[in-house]
Formats: sequence, C-alpha cells, structure tokens
Amino acid sequence: MPYPDAGKAVPVVDSHCHLDFPDFDGERDALIDRARAAGVGRMVTICTRLRNEPGVRAIAETHDGVFYAAGTHPMSVADEPMVSVDELVALAAHPKFVGIGETGLDYHYTADSAAAQQDSLRIHIEAARQTRLPLIIHARDADDDMARILTEEHRAGAYTCVMHCFSSGPALAQAALDLGFYLSMSGIAAFPRSTELRDIFKAAPLDRILVETDAPYLAPPPHRGRRNEPAFVTRTAAVGAELFGMSYADFAAQTSANFDRLFWKAAA
Repeated sequence: MPYPDAGKAVPVVDSHCHLDFPDFDGERDALIDRARAAGVGRMVTICTRLRNEPGVRAIAETHDGVFYAAGTHPMSVADEPMVSVDELVALAAHPKFVGIGETGLDYHYTADSAAAQQDSLRIHIEAARQTRLPLIIHARDADDDMARILTEEHRAGAYTCVMHCFSSGPALAQAALDLGFYLSMSGIAAFPRSTELRDIFKAAPLDRILVETDAPYLAPPPHRGRRNEPAFVTRTAAVGAELFGMSYADFAAQTSANFDRLFWKAAA
C-alpha cells in the first residue's frame, strides 16, 4: 500500500491514541511533529486511569490539534477506585476534554472483575448522557454482555458512542450500528488475515466509520510488530479507502467529517 503523499492528502484524524504512555517518553514532541508531517491533523489521546488525567490533560494543553478523553479502562477497574459520574462530568468542563472513556468490558484477561466492569461501564454511560460527549468503548470477548448493556442503557436514555478499535463479531457491530453508534478501524483491519473484520467494516455505513491507531499498540503493516504512533493512521486510512473503493483524500475527508459529528468539541 503506497504511503499517502502528505503534501496532497486531506488531513486525517487519529481518533484514539495513548500519548502519555511511557513508550513515548522523551519524544512526544517529535512523534506529534511526525504525525503532522504525515497528514494527521488531529489526535485524541486517551487517559485509562483517572490518576493519570493531569498528565494527559497537559499533553493536550501543550499541543494544537491534540484533544483528550478520560475514564477507567475495564482491565483496570479492579485496581482503581470506582469512578463517579460527578468526577467524569467535572473533567468534561475542560475545553479539550472531548469524550468519556475508554470504558467497556474485557473478559479476555480480566473476566474475574466482570461485575465491577459492568458497574463502571454504566457509570461512564450516565456521564456520557449528562455531558453529551461520546462514550469510548473497549470490548473484548464480551460481545453478548456489551450488546445487552449498551442497548438497555440506550433505551433508558440516549447517548452517543464509538466502538474503539473494533475487532468483535458481526452481531455486536450490528447492535452498535442499530443504536446509531460508530465503529473505529485500527491497524488490525489492515492485517492480512483480518478478512472477516474488513467485511464487517465494508458492510457498515460509511458515515459511521472512524480511524485510529491505539498507539503504541497494533501498528499496521508494514510496521506490524513495532511500536505504533499516530503518523501510521494514514496506513489504516489507506486500507479503508481501498475497502470502500474511494480515493485516500475522499476517505480521509469522510472519516474526518464523521469524527467532527461525533466528537463535536474537537470539530475542525
């Protein structure tokens, strides 16, 4: 897949990365500069433990085009104090705070905390309702419970949501799309063996697709196995453009418009 020409490409958005992680210590300014040079106009850096929120906020405050979100990652729920709706709502007052989470359910490694994860998820959903900010969902090996809770809560009161780094099955994808939610395409969608996942994205409405890196994780080819970074979202966007039969520029423009609609506080 040819690398997009940054001089000609429409800016694309990395809707989910983790710029505060120690993988980037000593070179955050440089990697943000590399992302801009590659044609990445905006980034959302995600705080996964509220104790780290001040540092994540500082990164967003320091850099134009960098926004942030915060919540308790489901794999951290057992090790962190249970977050409150009021805490999340208070954080949302910051002008660069644009989303609630990431939150969700992960039964792959942390199924023993499933009940607490579900409680935490419902708290984050209520904060998303109150703030009108999008919920950012992590889902792994929990498709049935995820679909059930998202649907139950939406019936109790509408909210918006993105299924970050979507790599679950078609039933959860359809449940999310039926609720008006968005699916975010990560480097996993560019892996050669991800045919079924690409088919899920291809069947989804184009106006409900975002792209992300989840950096430092899940680098797309040809960087697979190395540390990921926001500049590489252009690789995933190039795969998305091919999947939808579009030019890179048109796909970048469409996913950026989708991002603006969902992450309205970060709209261009």
